[in-house]
Amino acid sequence: MRIRRIQLASGEICHASERPDGSLERLQGSVTSGFTPTGHTVLGVRLLAPVEPSAIMCIGLNYRRHAEEGGQAIPQHPVLFMKTPSTLQNPEDPIVLPRKLRSDMVDYECELAVVIGRTCLNVSRADALSYVLGYTCANDVSARDWQRNGGGGQWCRGKTFATFCPLGPVLVTADEIPDPGKLGIRTILNGRTMQDWNTSDMIFDVPTLIEFLSASTVLAAGTVILTGTPHGVGFAQNPPLFLQPGDSVSIEIDGIGRLTNPVVEESV
Repeated sequence: MRIRRIQLASGEICHASERPDGSLERLQGSVTSGFTPTGHTVLGVRLLAPVEPSAIMCIGLNYRRHAEEGGQAIPQHPVLFMKTPSTLQNPEDPIVLPRKLRSDMVDYECELAVVIGRTCLNVSRADALSYVLGYTCANDVSARDWQRNGGGGQWCRGKTFATFCPLGPVLVTADEIPDPGKLGIRTILNGRTMQDWNTSDMIFDVPTLIEFLSASTVLAAGTVILTGTPHGVGFAQNPPLFLQPGDSVSIEIDGIGRLTNPVVEESV
């Protein structure tokens, strides 16, 4: 099932599944309770991020080629950091370049996002995928200057500015993606492909990540896991290439679709 979260003309927000003819069927339920088709056709006037995360857990340095381009050793364990749910941004809505705490080094990162469908604790790798509701595209937008130099050695300051976690355009349920480790993934900036790789290059695959993140830790239903980015990020270009006002950046994953956001400056 391909699930959209939409706003209706009345202002109401609901989830709907895509039919083969392109129309939308309203769904009853939620990410945490599951979805049931209603048979009713709905027309959305605005596309929203497909989930409102209870938490956003992120993995750094999880592609071999990306670790190499940054001169980083392959980690022994997944490198975990967090984004706050307030970083969430909808498809087609803007990524806002920070100006109150100014950054001139805002970078794109295409990522496969995993949505946990059932609260879990101490999940085995063998059972991990049974806890996945589905997958969507994510852009782990990163202010490299604040990430590297302004966060006291932590990454969160450079990762948690408003609009720094676009998700979408749809949530594809896990039954339609039986192997999340075999997906093409790309970033397109102003029509130019900057990242073009495959999730098979992950150092820690999705089941391993879920086993690790749930170890002695409760993953609530609705948790979103960003699984890392491949090589080709802006800071590794020669010369470095960072997001500018007027840019358009798209994240594309095979079997899911394309998430596009314009780029603007913060008004302060």
